[in-house]
Amino acid sequence: MRQVKHLLEDKGGAVYTIAPEAPVLDAIRLMAERSIGALLVMRDDALAGIVTERDYARKVILKGRSSRETAVAEIMTPAPTTVSPATTVDECMRLCTELRVRHLPVVENGRLLGIVSIGDLVKAVIDDQATEIDHLQRYIAG
Repeated sequence: MRQVKHLLEDKGGAVYTIAPEAPVLDAIRLMAERSIGALLVMRDDALAGIVTERDYARKVILKGRSSRETAVAEIMTPAPTTVSPATTVDECMRLCTELRVRHLPVVENGRLLGIVSIGDLVKAVIDDQATEIDHLQRYIAG
């Protein structure tokens, strides 16, 4: 069973972050530039929260707030659920489903290592299934 550390090895360690006092407009701009759906909110070297496109839609747009005047800290999810590099893909899928989240920060010994998205998890499951199907086909044919 694949673990989060394998996903991070495959996708690389790029992690995009923003400060809690930054305006939401900066967060949305960075997400758009990087084609990502979430940013980790960092206070110095500590994970303070996560801000997503969903947070923006529900807590800024629908409430008529200003993206320029609202700080990321006002709309972020504080203390997000995190996983370790040893967490399995299946466990991550269960967490995303149960908690209705799409992103899981990866933390080890208090240090941020990366982030996995539901897209990363689905890709891993599909890749594992394709490998298993290939092995079964070779076994049957062989």
